[in-house]
Amino acid sequence: MKNRKVFCEDCRRDVDFKVKDIRMEGTIKGEKYNYNGKVAHCSDCNSEIYVDEVNDFNLKALYDEYRKKNNIISLEEISEICSKYGIGKRPLSLLLGWGEQTFSRYCDGDIPSKQYSDVLKKIYDDPFYYNEMLEKNKNNLKSESAYKKSKITVEQLIGGEISEKSKINRVIEYLLEQCEDITPLALQKSLYYVQGFYYAFYKKFLFTEDCQAWVHGPVYPDVYRRYRDYRFDPIENNVKIDSSTFTSSEIAILDSVAQNLSCYSGKVLERFTHSETPWLFARADLTEDELSDRIIPKEEIGEYFESVKDKYNMINPNDIEAYARTMFEHI
Repeated sequence: MKNRKVFCEDCRRDVDFKVKDIRMEGTIKGEKYNYNGKVAHCSDCNSEIYVDEVNDFNLKALYDEYRKKNNIISLEEISEICSKYGIGKRPLSLLLGWGEQTFSRYCDGDIPSKQYSDVLKKIYDDPFYYNEMLEKNKNNLKSESAYKKSKITVEQLIGGEISEKSKINRVIEYLLEQCEDITPLALQKSLYYVQGFYYAFYKKFLFTEDCQAWVHGPVYPDVYRRYRDYRFDPIENNVKIDSSTFTSSEIAILDSVAQNLSCYSGKVLERFTHSETPWLFARADLTEDELSDRIIPKEEIGEYFESVKDKYNMINPNDIEAYARTMFEHI
């Protein structure tokens, strides 16, 4: 930038210039935003001068601040989506049911609405979600080759992420396939019970993610964000799972939780968790409706469900039925 000359209106000729950082303020949609910008000055007379690159930098910095404050996906993340999933800009727009040029405009710097941003953010963050969208909306694509190319790419990406950290995603897929009409609330509590009872029987946790003590019981925040648009409706499932990716011990817990706990509504399961010590201890000094992001320590979940296993003399995961039946009788 500094190796070229620009015109200075005061000096009336092309001059060298210097750039310095400055705190700036801009307005978007009637709201003011402060951001870190730049200003260029003539090296001869020190007057402020216009430089294309500096102006472009400041516009991007202003828009980045707007995106940050309003939780809008960043331009960098938008730009990475197509290469990440092996799909073109136009096919991606068609896949999502948008206008053919919509995603291209976002790549060029247009700011998406919050609704469209949330969709793109979920796609960027979660290959499993994108895979679901690809299967659900593949008929929107005008080219079979576009579908096949993206399918190969996302399957390779998912395969590379099959690890302990992504185990929760496979557990979710298993529960969605086993349980008809499961709502986001019921799914959250089912994950919590899978984690607790798996530890009780096998002395280790099935996945690494922590849950938080929200008003309506234990919640895995990333899972909440993924399915929150369903609200009180059952979650749609278009993915067929490969049960061979689970051990027999894992399937035993998953099946028992699905049959004995996930059969209840989310509100019933919420009441179950409200009487259990892990959630109660995490919210000990909070009011009934007070929002909280406190983590329920996995160790406390493990200890509680170990005590449940001992109390009910559980020999194998099928014995979870007795606990579920007793909890239902006492709510």
